[in-house]
Parts: sequence; structure tokens; C-alpha cells
Amino acid sequence: MNAFRHLRLIGLALVGVMLVGTAGYHFIEGWPWFDGFYMVITTLTTIGYQETHPLSHAGRVFNVFLIFTGVALVFLSIGTLTQALLEFELRSFFGRRRMERDIERLTGHYIICGAGRVGRSAARELARKPVPFVMIEQSETKAARYGGEWLTMIGDATQEQTLREAHIERARGLVAATTTDATNLYIVLTARGLNPKLRIIARASEDDAEKHLLTAGADSVVSPYHFAGQRIAQSFLRPHVVSFLDTATTHLGMDLEIGEICVGRDSSFAGKTIETSHIRQDRGVIILAIKRVDGMHFSPSPEDRIEPGDYLIAMGEPSQLRQLEQMATARA
Repeated sequence: MNAFRHLRLIGLALVGVMLVGTAGYHFIEGWPWFDGFYMVITTLTTIGYQETHPLSHAGRVFNVFLIFTGVALVFLSIGTLTQALLEFELRSFFGRRRMERDIERLTGHYIICGAGRVGRSAARELARKPVPFVMIEQSETKAARYGGEWLTMIGDATQEQTLREAHIERARGLVAATTTDATNLYIVLTARGLNPKLRIIARASEDDAEKHLLTAGADSVVSPYHFAGQRIAQSFLRPHVVSFLDTATTHLGMDLEIGEICVGRDSSFAGKTIETSHIRQDRGVIILAIKRVDGMHFSPSPEDRIEPGDYLIAMGEPSQLRQLEQMATARA
């Protein structure tokens, strides 16, 4: 902000004037260092005390210079500080208004409840896609910290009004990622009542909490501690598999990722086999599995037929997957 930068420069100039003034009284008038410093302070603050010691003609000339320079800097700093505070308040006000307008326009978005480590990790992945989302955080400090990076609301996600303000009726999914299972349970119950079709993923800290969250309406439950334990064990037992999954899902080492592509009713792929669709030949994308209503079909053969409503679990470069996704939803 320009006002704050100017304020720093003015502050440095005031410090310089104080040093020059103290040295001037010491060398011109022969005053002790503290007396010279005291005279500078009373002059710059316009208090109007009498002179510490009688001034000579040279000292009075120097004092006039100090009055004009120092007092001007003091008043300039007051004006700049006022401007900086006003700019800060205006930016905060218009920033909140802009965020409220952006949240008002959200549709088909995701709601992340809780700005803890799990919530922030989910937000980073959604932002990397990118897909629209809004984060709800009860702590004003955390909300202010991440408000400049993501759409963030301050509120209690267990309350209906807060979720309505996040437009849960138009949302695609919700993440209950607060640090306590009880709070996540209330969020799931409230969210499911407001939007029965919403996909809800909840975080669970305790093993017993998973069944309660599923009963409350969560579609799936994730335990960070359970996942971390599995990951550690697999890193010992199958380190190369773990390395491959990291590469495919987080862009580590290669520009590669695994994605899911929904085949539309009028897609050019609908009714074709894996071989006749030429997905691998034309797009360089590998089909790892096909998700259907009856379950997941891994490693499909070239003769397997692609039907409308299927989800293709594919691996390839991000740009290739985006092109394939567009083709899968386009009319034949």
C-alpha cells in the first residue's frame, strides 16, 4: 500500500532530523547530548517549552531550520497515517463486499467447513483443478488469514443460516473438516436436511465416529490418522506403488494425473468399445478402469463397451484429460 510505504519513508526522515538536531545542538552550542535530544523533542512536538539553554545567533538559525523541517514532517506523517488507515478500512470494506458478491454468484460449488489442516489441503486441491468453492471458518483470525487466497466466510457451519448464506441449495458437495467429530456430525445433519442430494464427505478423528457420521447422512468418511497409518505401512511394503500414485495424483516428477471422465448420453464415445474409441491412439490416455452402477471394472479389455453414464478412470497429462473430458460430454 503506497500510504504505508510513504509513512515508512517519513518515519526514517524524522529519525534523521532528530539525529541531525541532537548533533547540531551539541556541536554548535556545546550542549550535552541529552539536552540536545530533549530540545529536538520539544521542538518537533510543538509543546512550546522554553529553551533548554540560551541560544546563540547560529543556534537560533539552526533552530529555525529544525522547526520548519521537523514540524512539517510531523504534520505530514499525521496526514499520511490518516490516509493509510482510511485506505485500509476502505479496502477491507470493499473486499468484503466483493467476496459477498462472488459467494452470491456461486453455483455447482463445494463448501469446506473448517480451515484446519485437512480443510486447507482440500481447498488447495480444489483450487488447483480449479473448481469453485467457499470455505466456512468460525475463527476470525483464520478466516482473515486465508480470505485473500480463497472465498472465505466467517460463521458457524452447524447453523442453517450460515449454510444458506453459502448457498448450500446450489452446492455440489460439502466437506465437514472441523477438528471435532461432534461438530462434524452436526454439520452433516444440518447439511443433509437442507440439501438431500448433496454429496457430503466428513472427517473423523475417532474410529467410532465413522458409523455415526454415515448414519447422519455423510456419503463417505475419511480418517486422517487411519490414512496416515496405511500410508506409512505401504511406504515400507510397496514403496514404488506409493511413488507411482504420488506421481499420478499430485504432479510430482511428471506432468501426469489420474482423473475421472463422465460419458454423456450423446457422447461420441457412447456405444463404442475401448478399441474403436481410439482414446489411447488419438489422445495418449490410458483407461485404468470403468466405474458403472454395478461396480468398478478394472483394467478393461479393448472389447469392453463404453456406455452412457459410465465413468472412465483415466491416466494421462492434464491437458489430454481435459480434452478427453470435453469430447466425452460433446454430442456425437
